[in-house]
Amino acid sequence: MWRPRNRWAYAVPVIGVAAGLLFGVSAATSQGSDLRPGTRDLVQVVQDGNHRVAKQAATVASLQTQVAQLGKQDAPGSTKLKKTIRTSDGYADTAGLSEVTGQVVTVSLNDSSRDPSTLPDGANLDWLVVHQQDVQAVVNALWAGGASAMMLMDQRVISTSAVRCVGNTLLLQGRVYSPPFVIKAMGDPAKLKKALDDDPSVQNYKAYVSLAGLGYDVSTSSKETFPAYQGALDLKYAKVKEAAQK
Repeated sequence: MWRPRNRWAYAVPVIGVAAGLLFGVSAATSQGSDLRPGTRDLVQVVQDGNHRVAKQAATVASLQTQVAQLGKQDAPGSTKLKKTIRTSDGYADTAGLSEVTGQVVTVSLNDSSRDPSTLPDGANLDWLVVHQQDVQAVVNALWAGGASAMMLMDQRVISTSAVRCVGNTLLLQGRVYSPPFVIKAMGDPAKLKKALDDDPSVQNYKAYVSLAGLGYDVSTSSKETFPAYQGALDLKYAKVKEAAQK
């Protein structure tokens, strides 16, 4: 006896074809990648950002070199330009815009690894972390000690460079760094070390080296080379908003 086919007998093949079509479209769209990637952790985000900034900095350095080379080429009526370039070249070393070599004092600041329970009575967790003012104190002391050039981590800095910390990380010219924070200053090692020893803010930091186990290390090298400064030269500052006239 003939029996009518169940409606599922028709639905199942249709569903199977539709599912196969969806898989095919997804595969073609993703091209082997994840269409819904998981949320990246903060470390990966920071690393990706640092990579992009470093790549852009390399591009800027290349363009700056090309501009300098083109500016120095002989051209009709360029006497004034060449004179200006010679003048600017004379200030390049002082401004930090050229590569320099000399004796270097290196200062390393690091967070403490001590167990908070071992801290003295009245202490708090801030004692265990290197703060912005600590890095700034070392930088200022080294400038005051006659530093002719300076590096902070792997970047050349100048007297107008801003030292900013976000939490226990250092933000410098668009890149983020974790401790230990390394500051290198070129100049007379004896004068630079004396400036560190005499600076009240550095003395205050060194007090917490014994109290809380913060890291503080000073070393010297007879010869190192610093690259030219590659950051922005224009200054950004706050402006006072004029009151509306009545």
